[in-house]
Amino acid sequence: MMSVLAPSLQIAGRRQVAWQPIVTMSERRILFLDIDGVLHRGNSYVAGRRILSSAPGRIELFEFVPTLDDALNSHPDVPVVLSSDWAYRFGLDYTRSQLPSASLRARVIGATYQGCEFDEQFWPMLSRGAQVLDYVRRQGCEGLEWLAIDDRSDGFESSRERLVHCQSECGLGDPAVVDLLRRRLHERFS
Repeated sequence: MMSVLAPSLQIAGRRQVAWQPIVTMSERRILFLDIDGVLHRGNSYVAGRRILSSAPGRIELFEFVPTLDDALNSHPDVPVVLSSDWAYRFGLDYTRSQLPSASLRARVIGATYQGCEFDEQFWPMLSRGAQVLDYVRRQGCEGLEWLAIDDRSDGFESSRERLVHCQSECGLGDPAVVDLLRRRLHERFS
């Protein structure tokens, strides 16, 4: 059974710092990535100091990372911004460190909550689409190509063509979703 150590059960106070866009002019593309319901089936939960899958013994955390790595192989210059609750709850560095693929860890350049212009404690109350679109707006929309992989579709109504929607119980284990991901990666990033 795979589990990971949780850094804390509470969100540490985050200090506000002057925010600068993370994406440089040469990186005008972003893949927004959720974890639960995408990189593994279902949700995860904290038990003591461990993060467990929703069905320990049957579902492994990060079971579909090899699938994502394979889909991204032909797009080596596409950076990843985490749109997962993991990044908000446990912090970007910890969340990145738990990804079992060195190539995926190397792609992660940030998280959607970073640099938000309001009190971060309200971040989880926003729809996932609103979180992503707020990040896109802060980057400057012009010339930015982006795609999101998520099991939440709330808030993406105006951007459905940029969402690869996973069913929580399947994640990237659904061949039809993986085919859609490959097509959308090609359309947006080739």
